[in-house]
Amino acid sequence: MSRNELTNADFIRRLESLFLLARRVLGGTLQADRKSHRKGAGITFADYAEYQLGDDYRAIDWRVYARFDQLVIKLFEVEEDTTIYILGDSSHSMASKFLPAKKLIAAMGYIALNCLDRLTVYGMADKLHSIQDPTRGKAKVLSFLRGLEAAETQGTDTDFTACVKEFEVRHRKKGVVLVISDFLFSGGFEDGLKRLSGIGHDVYCLQVHAKDDLTCDWKGDVEIDCVETHQRERITVTRKEIQKYEEIMAEWNASLKKECARRGIGYASTTDDIPFDEVVQTILRKGGLVA
Repeated sequence: MSRNELTNADFIRRLESLFLLARRVLGGTLQADRKSHRKGAGITFADYAEYQLGDDYRAIDWRVYARFDQLVIKLFEVEEDTTIYILGDSSHSMASKFLPAKKLIAAMGYIALNCLDRLTVYGMADKLHSIQDPTRGKAKVLSFLRGLEAAETQGTDTDFTACVKEFEVRHRKKGVVLVISDFLFSGGFEDGLKRLSGIGHDVYCLQVHAKDDLTCDWKGDVEIDCVETHQRERITVTRKEIQKYEEIMAEWNASLKKECARRGIGYASTTDDIPFDEVVQTILRKGGLVA
């Protein structure tokens, strides 16, 4: 990765183009229809309530008082920013596809910050690693991109469930959770997705594979070394093993898509040879990451 891969002018221009597309596709604003159930001072009128000692007298509706001799105050819907959480796989198994994954994180984070949403970004391996602490606003874009640019793969293994449990403890506020990974977790992905969707978040999965993940071109006697656990094995690869590997990969990916659909989790997949902006454009034009 070159030194300024995520902060050079050309890359940021591509991010800005995606933001403009997002704003246009989603009706000019990404903050529409984000009204909470709480009532308070705001813009859109919601209801009346009887005036109580200590209430703001400026909220009294004097026209109602004049007609019915009752003191009532106006209540308004409070419009809130959305909290965007991005959990990006930063385990060593992502080494060959970490840059494409970071570009996708950059795009989603850039759009969120320009829409004045609150953004938090973590790397996932054996535990969570903070990439961007909670922040919001266009002024934070460059510091976010620099932090993401400096992020490296780490950890000893990928424990998706442990990372989700840690995330649960750290963040109580419900929001949008985007998981970007190859989802090749030795412990599976079912429990982690169940936990995320079960605690009330809107969850989306963006699966990123290296093109070489999906097929096998090895033949004969080979020695394989796990990039995470460093466990080494010597195996003989024949046509039968190649076929079996490709079948298992296809079944694993199909099971992820099925699990997302079952839980109402948005899903999309891509490979590292497809430009990140093409991926995001496709997602936006489809109306988002849909199950």
